Amino acid sequence: MFSDEDTDCLGIKFASCTSTSKVIQYNIVPKTNINIRLCVASLVLITNQAFAEDSIWYQDQHAQQNDPLQTKLFALPKLTDGYQSTDAPCAEQLSASDFAKPLTLAEVANASLCNNPQTSEVWASARVQAAQLGIAKSAYLPTLTDNIGTNLSVLHPESATRSNPNLNLSNSLVASYLLYDFGNRNANLESARQLLLSASASQSSTVQSVLLAATVAFYQVQAKTAAVEAALQAERAGNESFKAAEARYNAGVSTPADKLQAQTAYAQLTLTRITNEGSLQTAYGTLANVMGLPANQQIRLVSNTSTPSANILSDVNLLIEQASVRRPDLIASEAQLKAAQASIDASKAAAKPTISVSMSNNLQDGSSLATSNNSTLGLTVAIPLFNGYAPTYRIRAAEATADLRAAQRDRLRLQISLDVWTAYQNLRTALESVSATEVLVASAEQSYRVALGRYKAGVGNIIDTLNAQSALASAHQQQIQAALNANITRATLAQAMGSLDHAMIQSLPSASVNALPTNNIPSID
Repeated sequence: MFSDEDTDCLGIKFASCTSTSKVIQYNIVPKTNINIRLCVASLVLITNQAFAEDSIWYQDQHAQQNDPLQTKLFALPKLTDGYQSTDAPCAEQLSASDFAKPLTLAEVANASLCNNPQTSEVWASARVQAAQLGIAKSAYLPTLTDNIGTNLSVLHPESATRSNPNLNLSNSLVASYLLYDFGNRNANLESARQLLLSASASQSSTVQSVLLAATVAFYQVQAKTAAVEAALQAERAGNESFKAAEARYNAGVSTPADKLQAQTAYAQLTLTRITNEGSLQTAYGTLANVMGLPANQQIRLVSNTSTPSANILSDVNLLIEQASVRRPDLIASEAQLKAAQASIDASKAAAKPTISVSMSNNLQDGSSLATSNNSTLGLTVAIPLFNGYAPTYRIRAAEATADLRAAQRDRLRLQISLDVWTAYQNLRTALESVSATEVLVASAEQSYRVALGRYKAGVGNIIDTLNAQSALASAHQQQIQAALNANITRATLAQAMGSLDHAMIQSLPSASVNALPTNNIPSID
């Protein structure tokens, strides 16, 4: 592997030092006897293997073998099977052909999970904590360090025993291992494990938040679409009332006030329709943003022709109890508390002695006749005597942090019960409102037809007609809002319970195209 033709490897009267991958030449003329081991060590320094990114200790960041301490760094999924659709993995991103057809709620939810930066952010955070777990595990392994030094000196006056100039080389190989530290490593390892658990739970919590945001944005678009359609119907009704008032005025059987009132109401309905159209475009932009797409991306959704299900669990106490077990943010908070408690043990152990063993080999070689090679084996006991009371305050800080995490956990537990209670009551109200608005719309439609017929027949007045017209428009808007609230509050209750996943999304209206017609839905122009 190496050639040494009566020369020294680092080039004192030297032809070449050759490895299988490189040939290195030196042109230094003075001669000295240098140990071949120093030549090998110097070659290690000047090759790429000496740098972390290209060394045997670090490969490509996505290489599965680059996890020697089994931290499961590469096994952490971006999305678990419970949240992601099995027939549409994230590797298959939405293409232009996908946007050409109306999207279902399930497709919108899957695209949001795959493309929304929040999911990538929490996934990266989980991998950071997995790497921190590897750092904690590395404390159980020995350390090995090799220090190599060289210098070239010129003596004035010249020495009788040393060549001039002369080359001096040194090599120090040191190995050390921590035998006992009163549980400091164990506590740090437990803290790292709990923080990884917390990061994984926080990842699930963020995924559910993204699912809820996608569901809300989806139904907001459907609601705004229905509001535009209702506004168009109200505008047509207003136009009909205006034409009736104008006809009666032209016939001389009504006053100009009737015509002006009808015209004013018609203009107001036109303005309402324009406002609703603008709100619809804003809702489309919000939906695209949640899906991780540009706000101007053209999107079409399936039409919502189904009525929200009236099924709801009656025992809210059972829902609160389930939420206290399922909520991922509460699991994350519990893990953070355990990590803080482990940090207390680590802080206490850090103030205690440590016992370690070390081995070293020191080699000195140069242009002089004397060469030294020393090896040592030692046992070290490090006893911290006084550090300015810093350990005391580190322990107090760790204890206060644990109290803080406990208080945060308790506050979150109370908030969860409130979230479930509020979502449950909102869902019950919304479902009851859906039934009530159906009766309201039917009654308002009948009242408007009667009032308009009476006005055209000359036995009614314009005020009654316009009031009935306004009541009908209001009834339609309330019906749309009730259906929107029913869909959103159902998803909100699932998220409050910690059970908003792909199966839950599939149970909501417009989740799939089964039995759903795909009418043309207004989209971004």
